[in-house]
Amino acid sequence: MVDGASQKQLFIGIDGGGTKCRATIYCAERGILGTGLGGPANPLHGLERTLESIMVSTQQALRDAGLSLQTVHTLVAGLGLAGVNLPTLYEQISEWQHPFKKMYLTTDLHTACIGAHEGEDGAVIITGTGSCGFACVNGESVNYGGHGFAQGDKGSGAWLGLEALKAVLLDLDGLGPHTQLSALFKLHFNTDSGMGIAEQMAGQPSSSYAKLARMVLDAADKGDHVANAIVKDGAHYISMMAKRLLEVNPPRLSMIGGLAQPLQKWLDVDVAKKVQHPKQPPELGAVYFAQQSLANEQQKVAN
Repeated sequence: MVDGASQKQLFIGIDGGGTKCRATIYCAERGILGTGLGGPANPLHGLERTLESIMVSTQQALRDAGLSLQTVHTLVAGLGLAGVNLPTLYEQISEWQHPFKKMYLTTDLHTACIGAHEGEDGAVIITGTGSCGFACVNGESVNYGGHGFAQGDKGSGAWLGLEALKAVLLDLDGLGPHTQLSALFKLHFNTDSGMGIAEQMAGQPSSSYAKLARMVLDAADKGDHVANAIVKDGAHYISMMAKRLLEVNPPRLSMIGGLAQPLQKWLDVDVAKKVQHPKQPPELGAVYFAQQSLANEQQKVAN
């Protein structure tokens, strides 16, 4: 039974990925009070920027809720962040001198799964800037992928962008098959040369490659053979990941992220049929995670 104090407690759920950070302030008594949006929040690509994005999204959510910025000290925060499946990054974020009343940290996969199935068992595949899969059934969890860019994240926006970029540079040098992507990329980068494209992308983060993904998907839809082969390869990997997750018999499977909808039609037919719409977004999953974590902590104290 939830007491009156728990009903009034304000929670903030934060979902941080390679491209953006979303925050939602929630109260059991009144529901969603406000939302906010920040920049990239994957500590693998910069701890300082991640913490800045968390605070920007938090402050926006507070303003959206009509609350003073000082209210941050009363919030119980649930953070689901990309990259914290790596122990060193988990430890760095955990040691952050955060402004919240309490902070509970887990992976973006975990909170995405909690949100997609409203706290019930299930499996989820994230296909956004990166790609990864997670399932939780009967208290046991498995996860696949999520190895980061550029050594992994196959089928993701960043991977699609990188593969397309390599194909375009081969085409422009006359060393690979022609692709419609070359004209699209020359227009996008405002240059006529492969070297001009390479120079602009040198040292860029995964989010910059992910911005190219829509062009790849559009070209594939229009029948470009090179784009088609790239998208099919990425979708095959996502299908294989889904089949591994389904081996643990999750009651539901959802896909989330910016590429979830456009990629679904490229999946193996048997996999595509099993994909169900997520019930709630990851930031609400982070709220549920914070609520559960606080309740468990209070129960331990009471015992």
